[in-house]
Amino acid sequence: MRIIIAPDSFKESLGAREVAEAIARGVRRVRPDAVIEAIPLADGGEGTVDALVCATGGELRRTEVTGPLGERVVAPWGLLGDEGRTAVIEMAAASGLALVPLEKRNPLHTTTFGTGELIRTAIEAGASRILVGIGGSATTDGGAGAAQAVGVRFFDRDGALLPAPLSGGQLEAIARIEMPGDAAFPRPGSGGARPTILVACDVDNPLHGPRGAAAVFGPQKGATPEQVAVLDRNLAHLADLIGRDLGRDVRDVPGAGAAGGLGAGLIAFFNARLERGINLVMEAVHFAERIRGADLILTGEGRLDAQSMMGKVIAGVGRAGKDAGVPVVALVGCVGEGAEQTLELLHGFHPIHPPGLSREAAFARTPLSLEETAAAILRNWPA
Repeated sequence: MRIIIAPDSFKESLGAREVAEAIARGVRRVRPDAVIEAIPLADGGEGTVDALVCATGGELRRTEVTGPLGERVVAPWGLLGDEGRTAVIEMAAASGLALVPLEKRNPLHTTTFGTGELIRTAIEAGASRILVGIGGSATTDGGAGAAQAVGVRFFDRDGALLPAPLSGGQLEAIARIEMPGDAAFPRPGSGGARPTILVACDVDNPLHGPRGAAAVFGPQKGATPEQVAVLDRNLAHLADLIGRDLGRDVRDVPGAGAAGGLGAGLIAFFNARLERGINLVMEAVHFAERIRGADLILTGEGRLDAQSMMGKVIAGVGRAGKDAGVPVVALVGCVGEGAEQTLELLHGFHPIHPPGLSREAAFARTPLSLEETAAAILRNWPA
């Protein structure tokens, strides 16, 4: 029997790699002769680097970069097991909200410069394809900081070069953008190598306006209503300059407002393409090819509900399994409203915890619960 184990992480409890290992232990309890292939997954958010490095036999690296407030942080990133042609980074590792103490959260002052440094590092390592997860940002700088890190220049009204790193509150000072041919990330037609940048983005917010980066996500990052208004004006100003100086209209592109406008910045300054996160991840690990001929796929995530059908790992795995004619069963931490919708794609789903367990006890018991539930599924399979 050939079994694919392809879970997401169980947030606040176990990473995808540990979830896969626990499920595998349960399978071996009942079917020690099973051929097991573990493919830890993520949807482009937290855990994407670790999942992709593990699933492809890649290499995890760490680089010191500029944090969201200008401090130095050590950020993990990865080269996948394709001879290092593909790199994967999470912007949250360099520019994430978790790096900013609660009392210092103010997106007028935070920057994506460190994310740009990670991209530059991946380019210097020889990657020709870079996957960027942009969830969990602390920033609303429209990607201007990241652009500076790869050589893009921003000038003020007096023609003076604005110093790095730019933050969300400084965008109004920009009067001109220049992408010189000797930038670390060269402009198309400059003759330099230009890697493909693919961005895991699961929101469709525009850059500015009522549904824009500042209005929707600014308060989560510590912005007051007055600061939201400033940031929104600044992003609109940046969009005007990008249109005038770079010839790109990014303001209404779906996803442009993701990660404080980093979605727009990656399109404008890096020629990036925004895609659904789980699709990017599954393509990177060659998921469709690896599940062919399997007898069963076991997947899982911390919570199953109606939202699971909207770009989450379980839905992606379920669709791939359905297309390949391989049954998919999910192990889940808890079940919420609308979970039954996933049965369009899944053979079934199984809550792993006994009823009445406290949150703390459930988190502590997750590895054993996954193992026991996987064993029970295999013991009764295919019934």
